[in-house]
Amino acid sequence: MAKFTVETKIEAVKRYLNNEGGYGILSEIYGTTHNTIKKWVLQYQYNGVEGLIKSYTNYTVQFKLDVLNYMNEQGTSLYETAAIFNIQAPSTILDWKLKLETEGIDALKPKKKGRPSMKKETKKSPQPVEGSLEALQAENERLRMENAYLKKLNALVQMQEKLQTKSKRK
Repeated sequence: MAKFTVETKIEAVKRYLNNEGGYGILSEIYGTTHNTIKKWVLQYQYNGVEGLIKSYTNYTVQFKLDVLNYMNEQGTSLYETAAIFNIQAPSTILDWKLKLETEGIDALKPKKKGRPSMKKETKKSPQPVEGSLEALQAENERLRMENAYLKKLNALVQMQEKLQTKSKRK
């Protein structure tokens, strides 16, 4: 989808308001859809130039409910409701409506953006009491791992020594 400057949007809106073309003709001129031109016109009519400036906003749950209630009570379309409340994308309202109907009011709460942190939450089990069966088993397992590590290290050292003696003979 092409990005349009505020000046281009204002030009298209003024051409529409001056009867220089309808949504279809202007959408062909500017290379967009007629719904986009319609959205720009409504945003301009309700909010002026500010309505055409893209802004990123976090909406509260109460604001979302107010928008949905207004749309239901007044019978306004998605485009008109978005223009009245200065919401850039009418589909945002539709998303809110579907989430409210399927998942309830908790789905309207804002979610954290971006990737979750990489912090690992480790669950430390309580240390077994010294001398207990569990403590002795844990120590036995630790000693087995240590013994296996030392055996592998010893084998590696012996292998390197063999390679060195072979290379000295040549």
